[in-house]
Formats: sequence, C-alpha cells, structure tokens
Amino acid sequence: MKIGGLQKVSLIDYPGLICATIFLQGCNFKCSYCHNPELVDPRLFQPCIKENEVLDFFNTRKGKLDAVTITGGEPTIQDDLAPFIKQIKKMGFAVKLDTNGSQPQVIKALLDEKLLDFIAMDIKGPLEKYRNIAGAPVASEKIKESINSILKSELLHEFRTTVVKSQLTPKDILKIATLISGSSKYALQKFVPVKTLNKKFLQEKNYSDGELEKMKKRLEKEIPSVIVR
Repeated sequence: MKIGGLQKVSLIDYPGLICATIFLQGCNFKCSYCHNPELVDPRLFQPCIKENEVLDFFNTRKGKLDAVTITGGEPTIQDDLAPFIKQIKKMGFAVKLDTNGSQPQVIKALLDEKLLDFIAMDIKGPLEKYRNIAGAPVASEKIKESINSILKSELLHEFRTTVVKSQLTPKDILKIATLISGSSKYALQKFVPVKTLNKKFLQEKNYSDGELEKMKKRLEKEIPSVIVR
C-alpha cells in the first residue's frame, strides 16, 4: 500500500464514530481545486509509511478507536486495497472508504465481499462536466455504475460535491441530484481555497453561505438528507 499519511484520531471523518484516517498516495484525477496535492502530484510525494507500521499501530488502538477511514488520493487504484482492508476488519474496526467512483469494479468487489461499513463517493459534477473538472479522461458510464452499485448495496453511504463557483452552477447541482436519485444523503462541501493542486484556485471566489443554503433547500425536495459543510 502506498500510504502517504496517517491521522491517528479523527472525530469527523467517519460519521458518529472515532476513527483513524489513512491517506493513500496517488490519484487518477487531477482536480484543480484538490486540497491534497501532496497525494496527487508525484513531484510532491513524500516517502510512504510502511504498511506494517500502520497495522501495528491499529493493533494498539483496539477498544480505543471504532473505525478506520481510507481516503486519498484515490484508494481504489491501489492493487492491494482489499487485502489491506481485510486485515483491518480482522482487528474489529469498521471501515469507511472515500472514492471518486472511477473504478466501479473495485467498489463492487469490496461491496460483494462485505469489506465496507460506509462509503463516501465524490460527485464532481454533471457527467458532461466531469472531464473538465477532473482534469483527466473519465468514462461517464463508470461513474454511473459506481453510483448504482452503492445505491443497490443499501450500505451506509454519502454522496458529496465540493462546490466550486467557477466549476458548478446551481443548475449543475440539481443535475447531480438527478444523477444520485435514490440516495439518502448528499453533502455540499464549501470550497476552502487554502491549499490546491492548481495554485490559480487559491484566488477562487466562493458561493456565500446563503447561496449554499438556498441550494440545500432546493435539493431537499429530492433527497431526504442534505447537509452543507
């Protein structure tokens, strides 16, 4: 596993549980506003943390942590993701996966093997805008396949979108709601221009809290639970 970072305690990454968060190195998307450039741009990569060191740490946290969140980068591009999760599950931890949904075959396999307890998928925008926002070729049918697998699984889940004003209009957000129809939860994430893959986005203008709340109220007509964070 290419482990680029480990947050030993988090109260926000796994809803309702105390978790540790693993940050995996490498991503097949190059979103300009990405707030983890050190996990996406190979020029910024630091030496990886050894897998056995992370697992040894988890062994010492049994009974103290409830869960482990695996994020990135993009975890599903790692070849040994499933065996790694199995080792974590054997220790008794719940596992949450953060993904961009680009590898539906990996998501389906993890769901079929019941290796996940929670999954959060980033929805970058309406399908027609994906390539521009992701900064890489994206097969829209794969994004739809990942969404459908998550919805059919009935697993605890969250779809979420980082709302960047120059990238997404309120109408785009409504299109996303249609794309994830049937979901129980959708999160609008306010873009925070503190650290970005493309430094031009440090000057990005944001939607106001009021504008985001207006989007939220409109979305609540389609999705049971909508949050702004």
